[in-house]
Amino acid sequence: MKQQRTASAVLIAVLLSCGGVASAQEKGAPRPSPTTREMLLLCWQEFQELVPARIRTVLVPMGSHEPHGVIPNGTDSIAPEAMARDIAERVDGLIAPTLNYGMTASMKAFPGAVSIGEEAYAPFAEEILGNLADTGFKNIIVLNGHGGNTAALNRVATRVANRSRVRILVVNWWTLADDITKDVFKENGGHAGNNETAYVQAVVPGHIHPERYKPEMASPNPPAGAFYAVPVTSTIGLYEKGQGYPTFDSAQAKEYFRKVNDRIAALVLDTIQKWDAAGFYR
Repeated sequence: MKQQRTASAVLIAVLLSCGGVASAQEKGAPRPSPTTREMLLLCWQEFQELVPARIRTVLVPMGSHEPHGVIPNGTDSIAPEAMARDIAERVDGLIAPTLNYGMTASMKAFPGAVSIGEEAYAPFAEEILGNLADTGFKNIIVLNGHGGNTAALNRVATRVANRSRVRILVVNWWTLADDITKDVFKENGGHAGNNETAYVQAVVPGHIHPERYKPEMASPNPPAGAFYAVPVTSTIGLYEKGQGYPTFDSAQAKEYFRKVNDRIAALVLDTIQKWDAAGFYR
């Protein structure tokens, strides 16, 4: 009988000790990192453990499939996807699957281009953001790679944020990085110009084709309201006449990639901090 009481006492002590360890882990110990930041690769059980208890932020790359001079047709998706992978750990977010198609009607005539009408694109984008809100994310960061999507995404973001009581940030990286472009290249950029070419060159250098490039392939964008041509006459559109031609310089590409991503990460963290400070939808 005495041995049984001793064994019971030992068992109780062990259980209490384990409970104390578990309690300490819950209160103070760091929670384990996810096995991957990409939602495509997570099983549903791990996702359930992570969101929203451990992770409240999701990065959503959105792009288009359209011509970009002598760089990939998928540039507008490649860029925000690479951006998301680079900053996900810094902002403690998961990465949603990329929406690779967008609205690019003025370039639809070029080989390989795919354009989705707004009547289909906007509701689909809204469903994506709404579902991400439903799964428990509070901070939805849209990394947009295509200017033709911007107006529709802004409207969609407003509807979903107000309806689902979540916080949504839509980022147009090339505009946010305007000063970085001028710092790295000492001039303005362009669609498929020095800035966009450099960023994608840092990601997929084997799919950049300077041997196909000629300066006459580039045209300055017309002044606002001056004229409108469909299809566009050039897939390299310079923001300013005489500036923004691709350089194909690998050192500039690496520098630009790093500086742009640092800027995006800083914006995301600052925006979330300000949302939290205001007490919005916590």
